[in-house]
Amino acid sequence: MKEPVEPSHPGDRDFEQAGFSEHGSRIPARLINAYRSAHYRAGSGVDAMVLRVDQRCQSLSRRFSASGHRCAAFITACNPSGMRQGPQQNLAANKRLRERLNQYVSGPDDIIEGMGLDPSEDWPGEESFLVLGLDLEVSRTLGDEFQQNAILWINANAIPRLVLLR
Repeated sequence: MKEPVEPSHPGDRDFEQAGFSEHGSRIPARLINAYRSAHYRAGSGVDAMVLRVDQRCQSLSRRFSASGHRCAAFITACNPSGMRQGPQQNLAANKRLRERLNQYVSGPDDIIEGMGLDPSEDWPGEESFLVLGLDLEVSRTLGDEFQQNAILWINANAIPRLVLLR
């Protein structure tokens, strides 16, 4: 009996089955490239981790092992649809997002404050959240609710994947 063919990245079945692709997205290629090159920082001090699209994050893998979680999302409510908002609007939107996230987690330690950072510094940092245990469907729903172009979603392999929502 033949072994099943594994996806190009271990653990990508969720993405392949959901049909995620950059082809056909309404998001301009320059924005997709910016999302792909961004640094997604979560936590602070010795617990800080930096997530990069399509790169395994060893510290997140350890966090999964310690917490028992098998997935996570990195999400923000800042700058809906990629349109810059003022600091007060972004702060208020992220406060609403945090309230929504609290409905989906088992405890406060499952939400880790973070920041999406543009390494070229052309775009200001966006306050964000790494949410342990947030499944793909809920992550996408919340991204849509807060009018985001994309989110990061990470399954048990600890490789962040860019999930385009438009």
